[in-house]
Amino acid sequence: MASQTPSSVLTSTRARVLGLCALPLVALFAVAAAVPLPFTLETPGDTADVLGAYKGRRVITVTGAQQRATSGQLRLVTINATPPEQRNSLWDALDAWVDRKQAVVPTDEVYPQSDPKQANKVTQQQMTQSQDSATLAALGYLHLSPDQVKVTIDLGDIGGPSGGQMLALGIVDKLAGDGRGGELTGGKTVAGTGTVSADGRIGEVGGVPLKTQAAARDGATVFLLPRSECTQGKVNTPAGLRLVPVDTLADSIAALQALNSGGAVPHC
Repeated sequence: MASQTPSSVLTSTRARVLGLCALPLVALFAVAAAVPLPFTLETPGDTADVLGAYKGRRVITVTGAQQRATSGQLRLVTINATPPEQRNSLWDALDAWVDRKQAVVPTDEVYPQSDPKQANKVTQQQMTQSQDSATLAALGYLHLSPDQVKVTIDLGDIGGPSGGQMLALGIVDKLAGDGRGGELTGGKTVAGTGTVSADGRIGEVGGVPLKTQAAARDGATVFLLPRSECTQGKVNTPAGLRLVPVDTLADSIAALQALNSGGAVPHC
């Protein structure tokens, strides 16, 4: 029987030590990977043409003023998020990190209310407030009285405040078009995001990289977004999607008018 050299004995010992050390590390990693983490996974969600219907129901209905026939589309965009009661594993998070169509976000940022029913109630309240603000912003821009012109908005179960800008644009297009006898959209599919205040200011919403993915998937070639979110918008921007930054509803309308007439248009 051949005797082992000192170097071979040392190598064998090292291998055994490394093997013994690796076992608890592997076990620890396996446990960590299975433990639920306080993160929510987000993906591009539905888009809804506010000039048309969503899930079989007309989105915007105006009474007290004549509605125009419209062409083109104004698409509100959404994000899908795993429900607050779902706890995702390390494997889920790692998979999302490398997928441009997913995002990993702390759950308490997406759902400040841990109770799913309360979270849904809050997002619906935000949508109701967004609809009211969009109506006031649009009518204010057109110098129409909310006492004479009534606007009803139906977006089903879509919640949150981020559809305000597109809803306001939809109301303006239905009542006045581009203000020059043409369509506000110019016949194009325009998407966008941003809150809107009653006086027409456009606010941040977050999740822009996922929303641009949803917009491009559903045919948009123009994407309106709050100016302060241009940096987000330029992350993985889909090919063929033009980013147009705005600060106010008047900015949005002016940008669309310029797009239709070949004028200068702001860009990110």
